[in-house]
Amino acid sequence: MLTLTRYMVRPMTDADIVQVTQIERESFPTSWPQTAYRRELSNNLARYLVVIDRAHPPPPSEPRKRSLLGILRRPDATPQTDEYIVGYVGVWLLVDQAHIVAIAVREPYRRRGLGELLLSEAIEMAIENQQESVTLEVRRSNHGAQALYEKYRFLKVGVRKRYYSDNHEDAIIMTTPPIQAESYLEHLAYLREQQQKRWAQREAEGA
Repeated sequence: MLTLTRYMVRPMTDADIVQVTQIERESFPTSWPQTAYRRELSNNLARYLVVIDRAHPPPPSEPRKRSLLGILRRPDATPQTDEYIVGYVGVWLLVDQAHIVAIAVREPYRRRGLGELLLSEAIEMAIENQQESVTLEVRRSNHGAQALYEKYRFLKVGVRKRYYSDNHEDAIIMTTPPIQAESYLEHLAYLREQQQKRWAQREAEGA
């Protein structure tokens, strides 16, 4: 993983579910049902990473809710993290292909490079897990995301018609070439080196 001062990427835990669910609602408001993260985290084929803003104060605790018996209880018995999560990525490890199922960043933190940070970490994780390629779906109209994926050599390989339930927009299927190939490993190493330099400059400037 890249070494950053302000931001840290780590595996998601049960204690992160409340904040990740908040980010999912903000980023995908029409997505239903919401992701069952507790089940996802217990799935041996699923991997989730979160990015933390270490400069942000701890998030407020969720308010207690009253049960039918009038006893105060937490909405979730799992302790909540005191770290501030600003984004996450979800990956399914299939037979030999990693499928990125979601990348999301809190609205105030977008356009800072955190989506690219999560993408590159997901690809690195796929390589470490001996996957042969990485695939994902992206809205046909989301040209900015497509440009980012193309930077990491994702190719448009197909279309899922009327894939998105909110407006029946098509999804473009994008897949990398073999990620274990020396040429791809060198390309990824170069991109991550450039990414590290950009983050070092931003952090030196206090961004």
